[in-house]
Amino acid sequence: MSRPRRLGARVLKAVASSLRLQVLNMLYDRGPLSYTEIMNILHMNPGRDAGRFAYHLKFLIKADLVEPDTETKKYRLTDLGRMLVEVAETIEEQSFKRRKMMVRTSRLAMEEFDRNKIAEALVKEANVPQDMAQKIARETEGRLLEVKTKYLTAPLIREFVNAILIEKGLEEYRHKLTRLGLPVYDVTQLIKSAGAKSTSVGAVHESAGDSVIEEYTLLNILPRDIADAHLSGSLHLNNLGVWILKPSEFAHELSFSFKNGLQLGGSKLDVASSPPPKSIEAAFSTISNILRIAAAEVSGEQLLDYFNVFLAPFIRGVETDRIRENLRLFVFNLNQALASPDSALAVSVGLELAVPSFLKEKEAIGPGGKKEGFYSDYTDESRSLASILLETVLDENKQKPVFQPSLIVKMRTEALRSKESEPILHLAHQLAAERGLPYFANLTSKEQTHASYMATGSHFANDWKGDWELDTLRLGSIDSVIVNLPRIAYESETKMTKFYWLLDEQLEMALRAMEIKYQTIKIRGREGLLPFLTNKSSGQQYARLENFTRLISFVGLNEAVEALCGKSLGADTKALELAEQIARYINESVRKSLRKPESRPVTAMVPCASAARRLAQLDVERYGWAKVRVRGTKEQPFYTDLVAVPAQVKTAFDERLKIEEKIQQLSLGGHLALIQTEEEADTDKLLAFSRHVASDSKIGLYTFNRTFTYCGRCRRVVRGQPVKCPSCGSVDDLIDYRRVSAKYAPMTSQL
Repeated sequence: MSRPRRLGARVLKAVASSLRLQVLNMLYDRGPLSYTEIMNILHMNPGRDAGRFAYHLKFLIKADLVEPDTETKKYRLTDLGRMLVEVAETIEEQSFKRRKMMVRTSRLAMEEFDRNKIAEALVKEANVPQDMAQKIARETEGRLLEVKTKYLTAPLIREFVNAILIEKGLEEYRHKLTRLGLPVYDVTQLIKSAGAKSTSVGAVHESAGDSVIEEYTLLNILPRDIADAHLSGSLHLNNLGVWILKPSEFAHELSFSFKNGLQLGGSKLDVASSPPPKSIEAAFSTISNILRIAAAEVSGEQLLDYFNVFLAPFIRGVETDRIRENLRLFVFNLNQALASPDSALAVSVGLELAVPSFLKEKEAIGPGGKKEGFYSDYTDESRSLASILLETVLDENKQKPVFQPSLIVKMRTEALRSKESEPILHLAHQLAAERGLPYFANLTSKEQTHASYMATGSHFANDWKGDWELDTLRLGSIDSVIVNLPRIAYESETKMTKFYWLLDEQLEMALRAMEIKYQTIKIRGREGLLPFLTNKSSGQQYARLENFTRLISFVGLNEAVEALCGKSLGADTKALELAEQIARYINESVRKSLRKPESRPVTAMVPCASAARRLAQLDVERYGWAKVRVRGTKEQPFYTDLVAVPAQVKTAFDERLKIEEKIQQLSLGGHLALIQTEEEADTDKLLAFSRHVASDSKIGLYTFNRTFTYCGRCRRVVRGQPVKCPSCGSVDDLIDYRRVSAKYAPMTSQL
């Protein structure tokens, strides 16, 4: 046999042992290794396996495949050894191709496996260095060769790659390479749950999409500390499923659209997509289109403030029946949208009892976008619109509960003293007595003169630019981050110094999270993904993004105080003092960020039932029932989120009102007092209460709470929650409604 053949035979004999081939592959992938390192990686015992390992290593050295490095005292591959490993890989590749292992790709196609695509993905998606990417791809290929499956899938291959990255301690690369989406089981349960709740297929589609965006936001947008705070339950980032896509709330300016027409965005921003409305019908069509289009760019509530004032010029000379029919269709269409989750709208409507002083000298925009005098000229028309709208909602509620729009009745000193406003006030409180529907905004104080409210409790005042239009119209709330106060109380172990130190940490993260969302929404606008909000008319962008509020909210103030001092709000003076101290500290800390440009953070106590439930459940799991302070049951625990004092706490009504007033004054970004009424409370009693609030209280926004039931058989709404319909005797066709945070919902929807 010739010398070259003898050398070749020696080389082949060297790799005939699986252990020796394993050593060669190891040195190829990891570089030079010491004697001990190689043994450890092979899981060999130095005392038991030293002789066997030395034999195999010497064999590789004699075959000129491995050589020792005298300086580093490590072993490395020779050029021949490297060539042999690559030849072995080529042989494996050919074997792999003969097996014709196919990959079901994300492009919904079947393709033959290609190792290079793994390396390309590592470089492109995770910025892995080219050499390292090739080594990981080769190792992945090797492991896949051992998989006995009919075909591979892209997610399966990605799981193998991620497992290798974890094993090698390359956590940051794995983090970037994580695949987003829901497991098959979760999607199946989502579909079943939707069927049980009688929701639509659109709700399933939306939930699945929200889940992907939520994962993406937590993994790739938010810093690790903020993402961990949300996942662990220290913070709650509201609307995380659309966090990087949409702002949360928006307040429209109807006079702007009546003047400029309806803008849909696009490349020709100065060309109206629809001209200014010329009739009452066209005006309502414009409003409906505004709400529908904006719903794609706003995740939550939309506000139509000064609704009856801005519409007043369009009804002059129009017969009452025609106005009533347009309002009836407006209410009907909003509630049809509410019944379909695919097109659900959440709309607040601000109603004025008279034209406010600061609007009286503002030029009125009438049909065709023309100036038609001043809004002070349309006081009678604005009152007429408010009355007809309230009558319409009252009438519609006789057939079935109507929840849209949420009516915000604005109580001003001059209107409360006016005899002309008395019928409107009576209608509003009649609706409150029967259904608990309207919200009442107390605007009698000087600082509340220009304030706007949404039914969610969000509050806008002229405290930012000093101009009521810039500060309250064509803006909204970017979103809200909710601080888990009870969690901080548990962690502080009743030590107030530690409590405020931990609170500072959470507030800093909350403010940072809101800054990230604001910058992200600005990017969405520049990318053209918010065409309606960013469209321009006469050089003005519709949405004033830089004036949006950032809500820093909290839940469980009462439970935090209970954990710190053992007493509930309303039951102890010291508990109230501590609650005020905490609320004031939060408010002052948040206000410090107002000095930054384009940063309008505000403290809020906005209702958020999902956060109240999630955070309470996480705390129960973390600390146990012996330590936590929650409301609800063991199956459904929750923290107080809607009001400062829980309804279950026994305290005098006037005292409860004073507590809510104090906390509202320290959470001006958003608040809502829920007034529990007696079943026999009538219109006159509720109106007397409102007058009392207006004259003697600084409660900003409040609403009356009612419980009622709808019978689907005889189509009647009755007060309370009877076990059977008092009209037809039906038991199975009853739907009980209760207020869940700020708004009513059928009880079955919360199961």
